[in-house]
Formats: sequence, C-alpha cells, structure tokens
Amino acid sequence: MSDDEGAPPMAKKSRIYYGSLEERERERLSKGAGSSLGREAVRAGIDAGNINLASGEAFDLEDHVSERQAEVLAEFERRKRARQINVSTDDSEVKACLRALGEPITLFGEGPAERRERLRNILSVVGTDALKKSKKEDEKSKRPQDEFQQTWYHEGPETLKAARLWLARYSLPRAMERLEEARKLKEVPEASRTARQQERHTTLRGLNNFCSQIGDDRPISSCQFSPNSKLLVTASWSGLCKLWSVPDCSLIRTLRGHNTNVGAMSFHPQATVSLDEKDVNMASCAADGSVKLWSLDSDEPVADIEGHTARVARVSWHPSGRFLGTTCYDHSWRLWDLEAQEEILHQEGHSKGVHDIAFHPDGSLAGTGGLDAFGRLWDLRTGRCIMFLEGHLKEIYGLSFSPNGFHVATGSGDHTCKVWDLRQRKCIYTIPAHQNLLSGVKFQPTDGHYLLTGAYDNTAKVWTHPGWSPLKTLAGHEGKVMGLDISLDGQLIATCSYDRTFKLWMSE
Repeated sequence: MSDDEGAPPMAKKSRIYYGSLEERERERLSKGAGSSLGREAVRAGIDAGNINLASGEAFDLEDHVSERQAEVLAEFERRKRARQINVSTDDSEVKACLRALGEPITLFGEGPAERRERLRNILSVVGTDALKKSKKEDEKSKRPQDEFQQTWYHEGPETLKAARLWLARYSLPRAMERLEEARKLKEVPEASRTARQQERHTTLRGLNNFCSQIGDDRPISSCQFSPNSKLLVTASWSGLCKLWSVPDCSLIRTLRGHNTNVGAMSFHPQATVSLDEKDVNMASCAADGSVKLWSLDSDEPVADIEGHTARVARVSWHPSGRFLGTTCYDHSWRLWDLEAQEEILHQEGHSKGVHDIAFHPDGSLAGTGGLDAFGRLWDLRTGRCIMFLEGHLKEIYGLSFSPNGFHVATGSGDHTCKVWDLRQRKCIYTIPAHQNLLSGVKFQPTDGHYLLTGAYDNTAKVWTHPGWSPLKTLAGHEGKVMGLDISLDGQLIATCSYDRTFKLWMSE
C-alpha cells in the first residue's frame, strides 16, 4: 500500500462565479456545445420563464413595495409630524380648534390630555394649514356681522342741533341748583335727617286704601296725577281716557279719540299750574301707533302726531314741556319738538321694541327700557348712549329717575327691580320685589325718599330709599296692577288695574 492510500481524499473545491452567467451561456449555445438534449432543455426552460435572460430591462424594487409596507411608512411619517406639532394646553382652546375642524369637541370618557392628543393626531393628518383656513373662514363670516353691529352716525337736521343747544342751556342751571340743594342737605345734622326719615317711614307704613273707583268697562292701563295733584287721568283698553277729580274721584270728562287700546296718558309739566286750559295739556298713545294731544276744556284731541308704524307703548313729557318722547315697538324711540311741530330725533339702539321712557329731572338725559331686557341712558345734549343697563333676564317694563339725579330704577319681567348708580355706572342693588312681572316703578317725585313698584301679582309695594327695605304692601286689587303714580304733593298714591278699577292710597 502506497503512501497515497493512507492520505485523506482531497476535497473538491467548488467554483464561485461572480456576475451573470448570461455571456457564458450565450457562448456555449452559439458553439453548439452540449448535447441536443441539453439545448432543448434550456430552451424549454427559457420558454417556460424559468430561465430569465436579460433583454435590457431593469427591475425596480421601490415601485413594488407592498401596500402594507407603504402604510407602515406613512404611519411613521405621521407620527413624526405629530411630534413636531405644538398644541395648546388650554382645554377651551383645544375644544375651539376641534370645533373649527368639524370634529366633536369631546368624546365619552375623554379627558383634557386625551383631547389634546386627538387634536394633535387630527392635525398630523389634515395639516395645520386646515386650522388656519377654518379660522380665516370664520373671520370672514364674522366680518359682515361686526360691520353690521358697528355704531354709525348720520347727519341730523339743523333743528336737532338747535334743540341740543337749547337742552344744554336748560339742563345745566337745573343741575347746579340740584347740587346746591344736595350740599345744603348734607349740612343738616345726621340725627335730624335720621329722625325725619323715621317719621316718613312711619307715615308710609300707615298707607291705606282711601278710594276705589270703577274706571271703565275694560282694563285700565295707565294713570297719572296732574302737577297740582287735583286731577287724575286714566287710560283704558277701550280707547277712552277719563279725567277725574281728586280726592273725591268724580268723573270730569271722557276723552274720546282713540279706537284701540290706549297705552299711556301723560300731563304736561305745567298743566293745571301755569298753562292755559285751551293749550296742549296732555298726550296719549295707543297700540295702533297713534299719538294724540289734548286740552283740558275739550273731550276731543287738539292734534295728532303721525309717523309711528307700530305700537306706541309709552309717552312722556320732557321737564321743560317743549319736547315729547314716545317709545315704539319698531325698536326705536322718538323725540318731538312741539314748538317746531316736528320730529327732531328718531333714535334706534334696542334690538326689540322699546316699552318705557323717562327723563332726568334736569332734562339732560333720557332713559329707555326695551323688550330686549336692556336699558339705555341717552345724553340729549350730545346724542350719545352714556350708560348701558345690562342685568335683567327679561323685558324692562318700567324706568324711573330719582330726584337726587344719580339713581335709576328699572322694573322687569324677571320679577325684580334693579337700582343703578349713574356715578358708578353699575347696578348697586337688586330688589326681589314681586312674584310676577313688574309693570311700573316710580320714585317719590319731590325728594325720592321712597320707591313704588307695581306688578302683575295684584299688589304694589313701597320701598325705602336708600336701604331698599319693604315698608308697605298695597294689596286690594283683584287683577294685575298695570299702572301707578305718586302725586307731586306726596299725599296720594294711585294704582290702576286689570280689574277695571283705580285706587287711591293715603296715609292715616
């Protein structure tokens, strides 16, 4: 046995070919190498597609990535964008953004952190530009509304300018007199003022029903004393207004002119004092938009004021007696100059009908209360709204200025009476006055030491001023109290009711 026989067999080295075998195979086939069987097998493999010979085409893997792989890549990109998006930590802002994107602002069981994450995920899909676009669209939609709500002015006639100057010259001396009287009152010792106030309160607690009279066949909507406190005028839903003597409550004259519900009847400030009976002494308004002027010696109207297209709820004289204010359900109130016999101011400002109007004792301001639950104080000398009375929950049906010049009372359908201070420009007290809507409020006209309110709970109530504590409840009407007034001499209180009667109240 040779040496080679004991040696291990040599391992056959395998050949590794780099690159394509395409050229080598082409050469072999062209030379006709191999058996015909091999050539036939190769050609059968080529024809079957098992052997692929390149023809210059390229196979791009990126174009054939599976859909699942694309989704995974998109999700990774989305998460990357989400991490780069800054979302506010204020939950209200997050909700506002979701609402702007048209998404629900909250889901069941979702907390602020989950809500922020949901907003971030939504923005990573739609992009932050979508939020900016929605905000721009909201701004565009709000812009016309803002333009509509902007305060605008139009040029008034020369008569309005002349009237404003006249009102300034009229009101400033009266304001100076009022302030001088307030200074004198402040010099009175505190003990004397307290004792006088207690005497007044004792007198008011003794108020009793002095006279009750059936005034008409329909509910009586308004009543007012004459400036000399010897006459009382009532207005009814029958369209009739009646003049009564006080305190015996005997009928003097029936005023016929309206054909529908009369809303209010008002005496001229100088009527029965210095004004002739043949002159215009009274004004009335009705639901058909008519406003009529009356004298004391005739049962027919002296003149008509035309121009209203909707219900006129209240009519009130300016302290000077030259101007007449009317409130209308066309969302406006008007000021008429009876000397010039024309309308000098048609003032808008309420979003619903204007129900009541009152003038400041100085003649400088006008206050209006509307069915929009807001009140406004207007400076007649400049035309500006100087104070916005916001706080009532329902319509304002009554408004009254205090003789002290800086307190205003409003009565509302929310059963409350609010007292406003013009100096502080805010509500200083809310009186939970009645159990139904308040139809009227009235300060004592000479010194304002008490406040009278009437309501649809069939009662009127007397409240101290200041303090706003109840002094007396005037109960006796069988229907809702629709109007009230206090005589200038401070002796009598009148209330009129849905039960077709009016009552006079006097201290014992």
